Amino acid sequence: MSAPPGKRCVVAYATGLRQLLLPVDLPTDASIGDAIEAARRLAPHEDIPWESAPAGVFGEIRSRSDVPADGDRIELYRPLRQDPKEKRRSRSRH
Repeated sequence: MSAPPGKRCVVAYATGLRQLLLPVDLPTDASIGDAIEAARRLAPHEDIPWESAPAGVFGEIRSRSDVPADGDRIELYRPLRQDPKEKRRSRSRH
Protein backbone atom coordinates (compact mmCIF):
# COMPACT_ATOMS: atom_id res chain seq x y z
CA MET A 1 0.00 0.00 0.00
CA SER A 2 1.47 3.37 -0.99
CA ALA A 3 1.37 6.56 1.03
CA PRO A 4 -1.47 8.95 0.22
CA PRO A 5 -0.58 11.74 -2.18
CA GLY A 6 0.53 14.92 -0.55
CA LYS A 7 1.82 18.36 -1.26
CA ARG A 8 4.81 20.48 -0.39
CA CYS A 9 4.51 24.10 0.68
CA VAL A 10 6.93 26.63 2.10
CA VAL A 11 6.13 28.65 5.22
CA ALA A 12 7.90 32.01 5.22
CA TYR A 13 8.47 34.62 7.91
CA ALA A 14 10.73 37.65 7.64
CA THR A 15 12.28 39.62 10.45
CA GLY A 16 13.93 42.96 9.88
CA LEU A 17 17.24 41.15 9.38
CA ARG A 18 16.50 37.84 7.69
CA GLN A 19 13.95 35.57 6.10
CA LEU A 20 13.05 32.13 7.42
CA LEU A 21 11.83 29.63 4.80
CA LEU A 22 10.53 26.28 6.07
CA PRO A 23 9.51 23.65 3.50
CA VAL A 24 6.81 21.30 4.81
CA ASP A 25 5.35 18.09 3.41
CA LEU A 26 1.61 17.87 4.02
CA PRO A 27 -1.40 15.69 3.29
CA THR A 28 -3.41 16.91 0.29
CA ASP A 29 -6.27 18.21 2.47
CA ALA A 30 -4.02 20.05 4.98
CA SER A 31 -4.95 23.64 5.78
CA ILE A 32 -2.78 26.74 6.07
CA GLY A 33 -3.00 26.31 9.84
CA ASP A 34 -1.72 22.73 9.51
CA ALA A 35 1.22 23.97 7.42
CA ILE A 36 2.06 26.63 10.01
CA GLU A 37 2.01 24.03 12.80
CA ALA A 38 4.27 21.72 10.78
CA ALA A 39 6.70 24.60 10.18
CA ARG A 40 6.63 25.50 13.87
CA ARG A 41 7.86 22.01 14.74
CA LEU A 42 10.77 22.41 12.28
CA ALA A 43 11.74 25.97 13.16
CA PRO A 44 14.64 26.89 15.34
CA HIS A 45 13.54 28.57 18.53
CA GLU A 46 12.64 31.86 16.93
CA ASP A 47 10.48 34.67 18.25
CA ILE A 48 7.73 34.17 15.68
CA PRO A 49 4.08 35.01 16.42
CA TRP A 50 2.84 31.59 15.22
CA GLU A 51 -0.71 31.96 16.59
CA SER A 52 -1.31 35.67 16.16
CA ALA A 53 0.35 36.67 12.89
CA PRO A 54 -1.92 37.15 9.89
CA ALA A 55 -1.26 34.52 7.24
CA GLY A 56 -1.48 34.57 3.47
CA VAL A 57 -0.44 32.93 0.25
CA PHE A 58 1.75 34.86 -2.19
CA GLY A 59 0.84 38.22 -0.61
CA GLU A 60 -2.92 37.64 -0.29
CA ILE A 61 -4.36 37.39 3.24
CA ARG A 62 -6.04 34.01 3.74
CA SER A 63 -7.86 32.18 6.52
CA ARG A 64 -5.91 29.51 8.37
CA SER A 65 -8.69 27.08 7.48
CA ASP A 66 -8.09 27.56 3.73
CA VAL A 67 -6.40 24.68 1.91
CA PRO A 68 -3.25 25.73 0.04
CA ALA A 69 -2.17 24.17 -3.24
CA ASP A 70 0.97 22.16 -3.79
CA GLY A 71 3.88 24.59 -4.13
CA ASP A 72 2.20 27.52 -2.36
CA ARG A 73 4.28 29.92 -0.28
CA ILE A 74 2.45 30.46 2.99
CA GLU A 75 3.53 33.71 4.61
CA LEU A 76 3.25 34.94 8.18
CA TYR A 77 3.01 38.72 8.23
CA ARG A 78 4.44 41.00 10.88
CA PRO A 79 3.15 44.49 11.57
CA LEU A 80 4.89 47.26 9.68
CA ARG A 81 6.54 49.91 11.79
CA GLN A 82 5.51 52.58 9.30
CA ASP A 83 3.10 52.67 6.38
CA PRO A 84 5.23 52.24 3.20
CA LYS A 85 3.39 55.04 1.38
CA GLU A 86 3.97 57.45 4.26
CA LYS A 87 7.62 56.42 4.43
CA ARG A 88 8.09 57.29 0.72
CA ARG A 89 6.31 60.63 1.18
CA SER A 90 8.53 61.46 4.13
CA ARG A 91 11.68 60.62 2.17
CA SER A 92 10.56 62.71 -0.80
CA ARG A 93 9.91 65.73 1.46
CA HIS A 94 13.49 65.66 2.68
